[in-house]
Amino acid sequence: QVQLVESGGGLVQAGGSLRLSCAASGGTFSGYAMGWFRQAPGKEREFVATINWRGTSTNYADSVKGRVSISRDNAKNTVYLQMDSLKPEDTAVYYCAVDRCRYCSTYTTEDKYEYWGQGTQVTVSA
Repeated sequence: QVQLVESGGGLVQAGGSLRLSCAASGGTFSGYAMGWFRQAPGKEREFVATINWRGTSTNYADSVKGRVSISRDNAKNTVYLQMDSLKPEDTAVYYCAVDRCRYCSTYTTEDKYEYWGQGTQVTVSA
């Protein structure tokens, strides 16, 4: 059974940093793009970042561009999200996901992703 487990969330002051991790198990993920999404209270889930299966191509939401970096370690079946210069508006539950298509491009929409983690809470205080 495919399982994604996020970790690294927490409470941080504005301007601080967090590094989220997402460990995948139960399947082969080295050929699939992986992404991060987030959902703030009262809002729909939104795209944050994605990385292709090789780790050579990334895409970011405009709201986080320049402050966030996605990376992956295929040997460990893990994807990371380094978040710097955090703002209160970054407060949300962050989810990682694995896309549906092997050896395909990166995607920014939820419908392209098949497996999802349970999420990790990130809270940024002003």
